[in-house]
Amino acid sequence: MMKEEVIFRCKEESLMKAIAMLIQISSGYSASIYIGKGGRRANAKSLLGVLSLGISDGDHLEISVDGTDGESAICELRGYMEPATP
Repeated sequence: MMKEEVIFRCKEESLMKAIAMLIQISSGYSASIYIGKGGRRANAKSLLGVLSLGISDGDHLEISVDGTDGESAICELRGYMEPATP
């Protein structure tokens, strides 16, 4: 199992759109992916689970993955949640 902490930066116009994109990215991988915030964690492929975390722009989140494509999943999710700033 791999874990990484990221800071969620909402680059979408809407927070809900950003969360939906996060779930879409996670669903493209066979690995088990969880997002944690404040001692709680949720399946990153579950809309209700992720929404229950109450994620906001600037939150510190922990991504944990387990599976053969887990490293790729973490890289793509990190790139989405912490976009490079010009």
